[in-house]
Amino acid sequence: MPKITLPPWLDKYVRALEPLSPERREEFNRQVAGVDWPLIRGLVERYVINDDGGELPIDTAAVQPADFVPIPSTPDDIAEANAAIAMGEDMLRAGRVGVLIVAGGQGSRLGYEGPKGTYPIGPVSGSSLFRFHARKILALGRKFGRQLPLLVMTSPENDTATRAHFHENRYFGLDPQKVRFFAQGQLPAVDRVTGDPLFTEPGRLALSPDGHGGCLYALARRDSADDRTALEWLESLNADTLFYYQVDNPMVRVADPWFLGLHEKALSQVSFKVVSKTEPGEKVGVVCVLPDGHKGVIEYSDLPRELAEQRDAHGRLAYRAGSIAVHVFRTDFLNELATGATRLPFHKALKKVPFWNFETGRKVEPAEPNAVKFEAFIFDTLPMATRSVIVETDRRIEFEPLKNATGPDSPETVRAALTGSAVKVLSKLGIDIPFDSTGRPRFALELDPCLEDNAEAILDRIGPSKTIDRPLSLFEDDRPPGK
Repeated sequence: MPKITLPPWLDKYVRALEPLSPERREEFNRQVAGVDWPLIRGLVERYVINDDGGELPIDTAAVQPADFVPIPSTPDDIAEANAAIAMGEDMLRAGRVGVLIVAGGQGSRLGYEGPKGTYPIGPVSGSSLFRFHARKILALGRKFGRQLPLLVMTSPENDTATRAHFHENRYFGLDPQKVRFFAQGQLPAVDRVTGDPLFTEPGRLALSPDGHGGCLYALARRDSADDRTALEWLESLNADTLFYYQVDNPMVRVADPWFLGLHEKALSQVSFKVVSKTEPGEKVGVVCVLPDGHKGVIEYSDLPRELAEQRDAHGRLAYRAGSIAVHVFRTDFLNELATGATRLPFHKALKKVPFWNFETGRKVEPAEPNAVKFEAFIFDTLPMATRSVIVETDRRIEFEPLKNATGPDSPETVRAALTGSAVKVLSKLGIDIPFDSTGRPRFALELDPCLEDNAEAILDRIGPSKTIDRPLSLFEDDRPPGK
């Protein structure tokens, strides 16, 4: 019989697990072996037994607004932006840039069964989020002569389905040798009173993702199928810069040369893109200057109201640099953080977690939060950097995440944004696009990123009338309508 390998401080569970079948015991041993139990013990002592809040010890009243590079508007701004763009394009031509898509989530909040990246977001075709992202990367590779290596961070729950989606769609035109999947880590949810790990059933721990900050450690973890870590894989491809973003935002300008160039010019270790907050209570973290002089992100819920509402001399919100989870990292900086003695701080969250009651032999669905989950956040890399740059972007162009089933940040708003993006390209080609009385396009549209610079191919698909008279999907790898 395989031996149960729970740490000594959890010996009380061993007897209850003994009736498991040999197969289930073996599965449980594998699950337990994947947990850093000394880390969990330390987190439990700090955040449960000693009731630490789990947040960074920041005096929020002593923070200051962070400076950022604004959207270019003046001739001098535009000249500087052009110089940065040229520098970023040189990085792309030299093959120095890799891309990381954080895609560990499921689409459950959207009422969708499957990895969020496979959600059918295309306004006409129902193309997945992954298709739009992959085609942007393919377009960049064609333009600059080198396919960017792509890392996709999955979760243990969606890894198989994510890999299958890419395989079934022939990697959307990408070279499979330049695509690598890796799963983020998980941590046990623990009882909020005792700190004991919760079980969903005998022999199965209640595990949850370790937060998007966990990607830092997953990047430096060795893969059983490849002895190299993901960071070593990037190094083998000569990529020393990593563009990071989340799968739910199909509007991101992937590996934006302007952003890359500003990062390179500043010798930055980590760079953030931000949008100007629309109102004080908007639910985005704010980039600030911390009391120790380092930049950092303050969660919207932690920023004092008087600071959130403060205005500058121009009447704009003083604390308006809202983080949108679009970053650029030096890979040596990531490796230093991942292998160093200082970890990213953990944040604790109280959650309702269904659990197995070993005394009654039944599963419990709690009515109130009963558990503590631990997460690390990628934005906590910012205070650890000695060189960083913050860059503003236009939310109307680059920030429309898919988070909710209805209302803001929903399939409706994301599809409208994708249609709007296609309209801008088509309008420049003199194509007649009908609008309704509210100024919205009458027909849904979507455009393959690989076609954005190919006027001839676009016009060939629309036809000689140059008129949009129906919902239209324009993808290079689809058969043109009527042909």
